[in-house]
Amino acid sequence: MSHPEITAENVTQLFPDVVQPLHPSNDPSTATPVAELAGADEEQTRLMNEMCIIVDDDENEIGMASKAECHLLKNINRGLVHRAFSVLLFDSQNRLLLQRRASEKVTWPDYWTNTCCSHPLAIPGETGADFHTAMQGARRAARRKLDHELGIKLTDEQAQSELKFMTRMQYGCAFEDGVWGENEVTYIFLLPLDTALNINENEIRDYKYLSREEFAAMYRDTSQPFTPWFKHMVREFLPDWWAALEQGELERCMNDPKHYRF
Repeated sequence: MSHPEITAENVTQLFPDVVQPLHPSNDPSTATPVAELAGADEEQTRLMNEMCIIVDDDENEIGMASKAECHLLKNINRGLVHRAFSVLLFDSQNRLLLQRRASEKVTWPDYWTNTCCSHPLAIPGETGADFHTAMQGARRAARRKLDHELGIKLTDEQAQSELKFMTRMQYGCAFEDGVWGENEVTYIFLLPLDTALNINENEIRDYKYLSREEFAAMYRDTSQPFTPWFKHMVREFLPDWWAALEQGELERCMNDPKHYRF
């Protein structure tokens, strides 16, 4: 769909609920109420009021808006883009940890997806005006959400050494209800880790560790729904990364600075 280029100069004119300048603020009470959240789970509504980072086509930070505003299809169709992250956790048997999103989730409830996926917020340490600091901000956000969703507690040192940056991808998609969608630049991390889990049931309905063969069989099963962002990862990256991990050659796949667009 054709739309004007979104810039720091015009973003607040095109999207009045975008806030400039970007500043550390994560008080959900500052977010403009979104009518489309009426009737949604209380905790998920609170999380949808968190402030995400708005970026332009070159991924420069140009403002912030609530998670709800970022995921409304009416805004996505007009070009609003935000920053995100995804984590793929593998245990020492090279099994991938998948989660099934909780029924309470506003977008893609009950869909299978990668280990953890969410957003850097407009809070200290998670913003980034250039590629390196944006990647570090996404890594800190991943550390925060791994604890929130799965009870995985990483020290800052562990997050720096064990959350392996792989690449970033930009994609857009619409949810089946015609109200919500995605349009985000996602920083992807691979986490080789054996860990105990403490599942947040408001976030995750089910989870499982799968070998490459088990995952392939599950992925072929058309009765199993998978999120669109995970499908992009499966199609574009996962086979090569999984093979490299099994072969002890993961470093050859890491730190790809390219901005993939799907």
